[in-house]
Amino acid sequence: MASYSLSDFKIRLIYSIITAVFEEGRALDKAYAIYFKKLKLENEEQALIVSLVNDVFRRLNYYTYVAGYKRIKDIKKHVNKIICVIHLVHKWPVPRGLQDCDDFSIKDARARMEEADKIPNLKYGCPVWLDEFGKKELGERWETEKPCFAKEPRRFIRANTLKTTREELRNMLAAEKVKTRECALPDALEVLDSSAIFKTEAFKKGLFEQQDIGSQEIPLFLDPRPGNKVIDACAGAGGKTLYLSALMKGKGSIIAMDDKDWKLNELKLRARKAGAHNIETRLIDTTKVIKRQHGKADCVLLDVPCSGSGVLKRNPESKWTDSTDSIRELIEVQADILNRYSKMTKVGGTLVYSTCSIFPCEDHNQIAAFLEHNPDFELVAEKTVYPSQGGDGFYMAKLKRLDNGQAIPEDDDNTKTKAGEPAAAPDKNSETVAETTPAAESGTTSETENSMAPDSNENGSEETVSEDNPVDNSEDISETESESIDSDNANDAEDDAENTDNTDDSEDADIPEDNSGGNGNSVWGSRKHAEKKSKHKDSKDSGDSGNSDDSGTAGKKDSGKKADSGKKDKRKEDKHGKDKSDKGKADKEKSDKNGTSKDHRKKSHKDGRDKEEKAKSGKKKK
Repeated sequence: MASYSLSDFKIRLIYSIITAVFEEGRALDKAYAIYFKKLKLENEEQALIVSLVNDVFRRLNYYTYVAGYKRIKDIKKHVNKIICVIHLVHKWPVPRGLQDCDDFSIKDARARMEEADKIPNLKYGCPVWLDEFGKKELGERWETEKPCFAKEPRRFIRANTLKTTREELRNMLAAEKVKTRECALPDALEVLDSSAIFKTEAFKKGLFEQQDIGSQEIPLFLDPRPGNKVIDACAGAGGKTLYLSALMKGKGSIIAMDDKDWKLNELKLRARKAGAHNIETRLIDTTKVIKRQHGKADCVLLDVPCSGSGVLKRNPESKWTDSTDSIRELIEVQADILNRYSKMTKVGGTLVYSTCSIFPCEDHNQIAAFLEHNPDFELVAEKTVYPSQGGDGFYMAKLKRLDNGQAIPEDDDNTKTKAGEPAAAPDKNSETVAETTPAAESGTTSETENSMAPDSNENGSEETVSEDNPVDNSEDISETESESIDSDNANDAEDDAENTDNTDDSEDADIPEDNSGGNGNSVWGSRKHAEKKSKHKDSKDSGDSGNSDDSGTAGKKDSGKKADSGKKDKRKEDKHGKDKSDKGKADKEKSDKNGTSKDHRKKSHKDGRDKEEKAKSGKKKK
C-alpha cells in the first residue's frame, strides 16, 4: 500500500500548477490549459486535479493558516506544505519526504485545522476586504452568500436550438455516457458527472455550449424576437450572443461589439460552429461605432464589465487581491457605458443592463442613477440571481425607451463628407459571420438590412472605449502582475467555462484565455492611446492633402506649354486678376510664342494707351 493517496506524478502536477500561478503570474485556467495540453490524462485524473487545486484557491487563507504561515504570498515558498494540507483535508495519509516539509508537524496542522473550521472567513475562504465590502453592500444577505464561494461550481450546458432540441441533445449525450438532467430554463441541462463533454460528437457538431444557468437567464430576459435588430454591445467571446441568435431562430440581425479584436475573432469561430449566421461583429475603436447606431436597435444588451463577485467560485484566485479601488473605478466605467450606449435603443425598444455581480453599487444603484438623469427610459423589471440559488450570481434590469418628443441627435461625421474628399470606404471593423442572409428568409425590414451593411469611416479621431476591468495588481497573490477580479475573466468564466474538461489539442482553443491580462488596458489608458492615434491620423491626412495641392500646382506649371489657349488664358486671368479681351488674349499668346518678354508687353500696352489719350485730347480741342 502506498504511503499517501496521491501518486508522485499527481503531486508534481499539482505543484507545477500552483507554482505557475504564484511564481509565473499565470491565471489558473491558463495554467490548466498548459499542463493538460502537454499531459494526456484520463478524465477522472484531470477532474481530480482540478477539484483539488480549485479548492486550494477557493479557500487559500484556510490552507495557508493550516500550513502554518501567515501571509498568502508566502505560499510560493511552501507549496509542498499546501500539498500536505490537501491530504489532511481529505483525510489521506500525509506524504513523507517532500522537499521543505521537514518541519511540517501533522499534529500541529490538525490543531490549526480545527481552529480554522470555527472561523467563518477561513472556512469559507473569504478575504477580509471582500467580507467588509460584502457586508456593506448586502447586509445580512452576505452571510447567506459567503459560504457559496467555497463550493465547487455546478456544470450547466445550453442546447443550441439552431441545430437540435434539448431532448435530442440529452439522448445523444446519454449515448456517449454523459449524465445530464433538465433544468427549469427551457434549453438548460446540468451535467452530473465529470465526463469530458468537449470531446463528445455533440460538442464537435456545435449542438451545445457550456453556459451557467444564471447566464442563460439574461438573453431570455431581453427576449428578442425573430427579425429584430439586436446589439450586444459588450459581447466578449459571445456566450450570450449565441443564445440571442438561437432565440431569434437565426432571423434578423445581431451586431456583436467589443473593444478586443481577438474576442470577436473567437466569437466568429464559435458562431460558425453554432450555425448562428445572423451575427455581425463590430470592433469598438472609436465612439463613432456607437454613434452610428443611435436610435436603431430594437434590443440592446449591455453586459458591462464588473467585479465578477457573482462568479468567484469559477475564478477563485481573483479574490485574493484587494479590488476595492478597482470596483470604484468600474462603477464610473459602468455608468459611462450605460449613458452612452443606451442611445442605440430606438424609441419603444428594450435595453437590458446586466452584470455578473451581486453588489448593488454595480447593479440597482446604477439603474436608479441612470433613470434619474434619463427620463426617456423607464424600468420594466429587474432581477438578481444569487449564488445560493445553485448557479453563479447575476443582475439584470430591463428598460424601455419612451418617446419624449426629442429627436435623436445625428452624428455630423456620419452624414457629411469633407469638401474635396472622396466617399468613405467600407468599414474594415465590421464583419458578418454569415456568408449570406436573405431578407426574405430572415424576415428583416429594410432598416435591418441596411444596418447589416458595413458602416463607413468608423476609424475617426474619437476616443476609444475600453471595457476592460482596470484592476490593481499590487498585492498578495504574486509579486509579478497577479490576476485580479476582472470583468472579462468573470464574463468568460460564466459563459465559456471550458477550462476544466478540455484536454485534447483540437479543442484547446475553447479554453478561456487569460483575460485578466487585459488589466493594463484600462479605459483611461485606451482613451489616451486613441487620442494619440487620432491626432497622428489627422496630421497624416492633413499632410496628404497638402502634398496633393503642391502636386496640383506643379502639374499646372508643367502643362503650361501643352495646354490649349483657353486654359492658359484662364490661368493668367486668375494670376493677374484682370479681364482680358479676346483680341488681347490672342496678341498676348502671339507675343509669348514669338518670345516677347513681359516687360515688352507692358511697354506696348502703355504706348497704346498714350496714343488713345492723345487722340481723345485732340477731339476735345476741336
